[in-house]
Amino acid sequence: MLKPILLVEDNPHDLELTLIALEKSQLANEVVIARDGAEALDYLMCRAGHAARQVGNPTVVLLDLKLPKVDGLEVLKEIRSTPQLKSIPVVMLTSSKEEQDLLRSYELGVNAYVVKPVDFEQFVRAIADLGIFWAVLNEPPPGSYRYVKPH
Repeated sequence: MLKPILLVEDNPHDLELTLIALEKSQLANEVVIARDGAEALDYLMCRAGHAARQVGNPTVVLLDLKLPKVDGLEVLKEIRSTPQLKSIPVVMLTSSKEEQDLLRSYELGVNAYVVKPVDFEQFVRAIADLGIFWAVLNEPPPGSYRYVKPH
């Protein structure tokens, strides 16, 4: 069974572009979408509208920095302070080039910080590379599932 990719993004345009890019990378992983930080935490902790979801962590969390309700840094902080979540790879996927955001993300334990390219083709390539790395190439923690691309 493949573990899903959790995409946390509130901007409809960026969400659509990211989904197109992930689709172009031909990953078979389901993409679960959370449109704010509170919904992301509810999904990860199997509560509220996600209480009945299948138990297990996503293969990676693609997390926007600037989110409504709970911002990306707070979501990251919560993930890293929760024992059953702290080993999930988290990639900050953001438009922010502010050094303070970058430093704070790494202080809180982000695995990668990717600034969204403005050019569509660059964006598609960056997202496809991210998806392939985290879902296919990265060696996940014990008990996780890996995606094997069909020939």
